[in-house]
Amino acid sequence: MVELIVGTYGVLCWLLFKKFKIIPITTYTVCTAILGGFVILAVLFISLSVFHPVSHDGRLYAPVVQIVPQVRGTVIEVPVETNKPLKAGDVLFRIDPRPYQIEVDRLKALLETKNVKFAQLNEQMAAAEAATKEARANLLVAESQFDRQARENAEAATAQVQQVQKRLDLAQANLARLEKAAKGSVSEQELDSARTRALSLQEESKQATSAENVAIEKLKSGSGSLEAARQDISRLEANERQIRLQLKAESDGVNPEVREVMAQLDKARWDLEQTVVRAPSDGYVPQQLLRPGMMAVPLPFKPLMMFVVSESPILVASFQQKTISDIKPGMEAEAVFKQYPGRTFKVKVRRVLTAIAEGELNASGNIVSATPETEHGYVPVVFEYDEDVSNLNLPIGAQASIAIYTDRVHVLSILRKIILRMKSWENYVF
Repeated sequence: MVELIVGTYGVLCWLLFKKFKIIPITTYTVCTAILGGFVILAVLFISLSVFHPVSHDGRLYAPVVQIVPQVRGTVIEVPVETNKPLKAGDVLFRIDPRPYQIEVDRLKALLETKNVKFAQLNEQMAAAEAATKEARANLLVAESQFDRQARENAEAATAQVQQVQKRLDLAQANLARLEKAAKGSVSEQELDSARTRALSLQEESKQATSAENVAIEKLKSGSGSLEAARQDISRLEANERQIRLQLKAESDGVNPEVREVMAQLDKARWDLEQTVVRAPSDGYVPQQLLRPGMMAVPLPFKPLMMFVVSESPILVASFQQKTISDIKPGMEAEAVFKQYPGRTFKVKVRRVLTAIAEGELNASGNIVSATPETEHGYVPVVFEYDEDVSNLNLPIGAQASIAIYTDRVHVLSILRKIILRMKSWENYVF
């Protein structure tokens, strides 16, 4: 396009200076004409680059999933084919499942052992309950007439203590009343009689209390068979409580051993499922270099396959920062692809990305340095396109030249369109 402008300007100068001789040929006019040509080129270049910018690094990008196995093993089958459409869940490749199947079988057997222990605890619980019940029956049989009489004597002694205490309290209250009475109103004989009765009842209370203690001790000791039956009941009840706690832990699923085995079994089953690597979504594999016999490892991170998601590719081009302030979503733009010379396609600005790599700060142990001068800081712009571009079957990464037509100095957009079409025609040759 520069050559066209220079040629047009040269023809114009030839007509003015040589053909029609409107302008005389002098050193001043020739220098002015040359300088004017440079000025016109500079103004056009700056105006076009600012108001109707163009980018020659436009590309079609597609989301790619890196297929990394979750388990380690030898690849035994790769049924996928290059560029063949796949559905979500289709098998990409298989890893030898035998080590993981062996682990699952081992944990299943271990879990069955734990379940046998649960059945044994049930049987032990039933036996413990029956033994405790039998011991309580033996206790009733072992309780003899002597034991019953001892209990009755203890109850009678307790009642006697209570009765004597009541009479003692009454006698002491009467003695206190007589001692407080006025002198001469109570005879010495009555006062002595009250003191004698209070002392007699105190002695009787001591004797009743002593008899009560003897009866209680006799009741506690009981016979030898009764004491043996009681100890047997205590032992059986303690055993029953211990078995019940173990059974409750097993049945509630909080037993550490059972829960550990179940967790290990779930992990082993998950590992076994991961030996079959499936497509994460609809898409295709662009290059298939994996072969049976290769080793698949989750770490170090090394993808075995690249999976392209079946989504419309994203058209992105980068522009200089001086032009970004005039670019708005919805602006008209045109694109030309190297695969289709001589054709232009309508596109629109979808959005201007708000972050670029030159502005990224990563946490590290090094001091952050200034951005090098070699970094230009171009800003990516995302474009949306119609079916005329979608139907071209362009490969991922196809290069394009894209021009954006802003709202400023709209007359220059005609010149930009001409330049873009000339760029498209150049693709026939270059």
